[in-house]
Amino acid sequence: MDTKEREGRREGGSDHRGFVDPRALMRIGNLELRARVVVEGFWNGLHRSPYHGFSVEFTEYRPYSAGDDPRYLDWRVLARTDRTYIKKFEDETNLRCHLLVDRSRSMDYGSAGVTKGDYASTLAATLAHFLHRQGDAVGLMTFDEKVRDYLPARGRATHLRQLLLTLEKPTQGLATDLVAPLDQMIGLVRKRGLLVLISDFLAPLDRVESSLHTLSACGHETLVFQVLDPAETSLSLETPAMFEDMETSQTLFVDPVVARAAYRERFAAHAAEVQRLCEHRGIAHTLLTTDQPLELALFAFLQTRQRRTRTKRAFSAAGAARS
Repeated sequence: MDTKEREGRREGGSDHRGFVDPRALMRIGNLELRARVVVEGFWNGLHRSPYHGFSVEFTEYRPYSAGDDPRYLDWRVLARTDRTYIKKFEDETNLRCHLLVDRSRSMDYGSAGVTKGDYASTLAATLAHFLHRQGDAVGLMTFDEKVRDYLPARGRATHLRQLLLTLEKPTQGLATDLVAPLDQMIGLVRKRGLLVLISDFLAPLDRVESSLHTLSACGHETLVFQVLDPAETSLSLETPAMFEDMETSQTLFVDPVVARAAYRERFAAHAAEVQRLCEHRGIAHTLLTTDQPLELALFAFLQTRQRRTRTKRAFSAAGAARS
C-alpha cells in the first residue's frame, strides 16, 4: 500500500466508521487504485456499525457447507470477513453487467473538492473492479448528448484495464441525453443482464420513462445511481454571484438567500419525478452526494442484488409448489 492510499484511509470520515472520505480518495490519481481502496474499505466495513450483521449473500457466492470441496473456498473473503464462502462456477452466475456513465459537462461541477464526474467514474470503476474479481463480465457505455464510447461486457483483465482507461477520458460534449444511451443499449445487448445507469439526471425526463419501460420489457435488470453535489440539493451557498450553466453557458445572477426556497421546491419536484420513474418500473434508485463515501454505493448495489435474488428464489419456489 503506497503513501497516498494510507493517507486516504486515515482521512476517512468519522461519521462512516473509517470509510474513505471522497476528497482524500480523489487525491489518488490512479483510478484502478481508487477502486481497490473502495472495495477494500467495503470489506473492512462489513463488521462496523451501523452495518454490523449485514448479510453478504452475493449472487456470486454461496455459504460453505459440509462436504464442499475446500479448494473452492474464497480465501480473500475468509481473511477479510472471517466467513467461509464458496465461489460459484461461471455457469451458476453468468452475470453480465453494463455500466452507463454520464460524461456531460454538468458532471464537471464540484463545490467541495470532488466533481460529480470524478465521483461517478470512481463509482463505475469500483463496480467494475468488484464484479471482475468475482469473475463476471463488465461492459461500459459513456454518453453526454450522444453516446461516446461503448465496450461490450467481457471478463478479461485486459478488458478491465481498457474500461478504466475509457473512464479516465475527459468530458467532450455539453448537454445530457439520457434516452440515447438507453435506446442504444436496448439494440446492442440482446441477452438479459444488469444495467447500471450513473448520472446526475439533471436533464429533461419526459422521454426517459418509455426507454426504461422497454428495458424492463426486454428482461434487463436496471439500477440507477443519481450522483449530485451537496450544493445542488439545497442551494446552500450564501453569497450572491453570477451562475453559469455548464451545459448551455448561459449566465444568471442569483442571490441564494432569496432564491433558496423556490429552488428547493423545484429541485424536490425533479428528484421526486426521478424516484417515481424508477419505482414505476421496479428499478432500484440510489441518490448519492459527492461527500458520501463510495463504500455506501457498494453496499446499496449488493443489497439491491440480494433483494432481487431472494425475490427470484421466492418466485421459483412458488412455481415449483404450484406444479
